Amino acid sequence: MLKDMKLEDFVEELASKSPAPGGGSVAALCASLAAALSCMVFNLTQGMKGYNEYSEDKKKSIDYSLLEATEIKEAFIKLMEEDVIAFLELMETFKLPKSEEKEIKFRKEKIQKGYIKALEIPLEVANSAMKIYDHVEIAVMHGNKNAISDAGVAAILTQASIEAAVLNVKINLSSIKDEEYKKRIKEHCEYLLQQAAARKSEIITVVNSQIQ
Repeated sequence: MLKDMKLEDFVEELASKSPAPGGGSVAALCASLAAALSCMVFNLTQGMKGYNEYSEDKKKSIDYSLLEATEIKEAFIKLMEEDVIAFLELMETFKLPKSEEKEIKFRKEKIQKGYIKALEIPLEVANSAMKIYDHVEIAVMHGNKNAISDAGVAAILTQASIEAAVLNVKINLSSIKDEEYKKRIKEHCEYLLQQAAARKSEIITVVNSQIQ
């Protein structure tokens, strides 16, 4: 399993000619790292003087974000594995027999289902990564100011995760025959990219204003 690999071994596997893990798993990893950096900022904030002077509502928002970001961090590790599994399952469908009409029809149907399953994982990554911005924003606004650059990096990684995930959605979507389905997914992806870019820009603007 990817999560059990040493970092160096994972990087070597990623660099090899094996097509999996690939960009989809890296997109999920970026999201997990973004959530982890948010957790770090919250952990460096709790118990500090500034934190103790916050209102109870602000403390609760920090505490809640830490719990949520911790869960999100773990969820994206699982999505790394699921992306590999979905890809390998798709590759298996191309090995199905195709000598008879029934076999050809069955194979085509399985391939289409395989592509849909393969794109649903990065689509989930993109959708879920959007939620990270909520926690990054709290880290930037109320977190330990000495770690605000780390919160900024979390925002950058979140954006990278979403853009990378959408690319993996699109590459699988290009092989889908259902035009109505393709149109719906494409429109949703464009919406995600626009919303994500706007949120990242807002957060990075705040970060830069604090460290200049």
